[in-house]
Amino acid sequence: MFDLQRASTWKRISAYIFDGILLVILCVGIAFLLSVALKYDGYTAKLEQAYAKYESEYGILFDITEEEYNSMSETESTNYMNAYNALLSDEEAMYVYHMVINLTLVITTISILLGYMALEFAIPLWLGNGQTLGKKIFGIGLMRTDGIRVTPPLLFIRTILGKYTIETMIPVLILIMIYFNTIGVLGILILGLILLLQIALFIATYTNSLLHDILAKTVVIDISSQMIFKDEQELLDCKKKVYAEKAARQTY
Repeated sequence: MFDLQRASTWKRISAYIFDGILLVILCVGIAFLLSVALKYDGYTAKLEQAYAKYESEYGILFDITEEEYNSMSETESTNYMNAYNALLSDEEAMYVYHMVINLTLVITTISILLGYMALEFAIPLWLGNGQTLGKKIFGIGLMRTDGIRVTPPLLFIRTILGKYTIETMIPVLILIMIYFNTIGVLGILILGLILLLQIALFIATYTNSLLHDILAKTVVIDISSQMIFKDEQELLDCKKKVYAEKAARQTY
């Protein structure tokens, strides 16, 4: 009765893929609406015009690799640096550049947050037992590690602190910094360490838990075979009943 009925790995993976697809679709839709409202495309167009202006004026391309820059002649590298310095001195271009970065962060952060709040918090509260649409389809759910039904505060910790902040936004922000050339090998190293940590936790823990489940003290279980108690009192009463029945069957 009290054995942990862990969800099978293939069910967890299937539910994860299904929920992931829904999350991407929802986040892209929200991001599109935010980009329109915040006039993101207008700023990116102005930034591209600024790049094109100085590339044409100095006969260079800004979007090159480090190897291509190192292979430049002295004249080419001088032209490149002159164009780069001219771009940095252009106050309007720098304003647009920082607006693009800031809006990218804002749109990405808000769209992913709203996506998680809808699919990983609101829907599980509605369906019960921490079930997302993917978990519902594949017959798995959540409970506390002590067998008690997952509560809204724990679900919030699991979703916002675990999935959103640590497992999603940290990697996303690192990828954005890599895209804008503000972080290099260190960013890739951090991403690798996060991935290795998740793999190690899944293999090493008896409950096959990832970081978000460890933070919230939850476990993914098979709904059809797992007994879930609504609170501590119900768990205690059930244990007392089982122990009483066991004692009654014993012979002295």
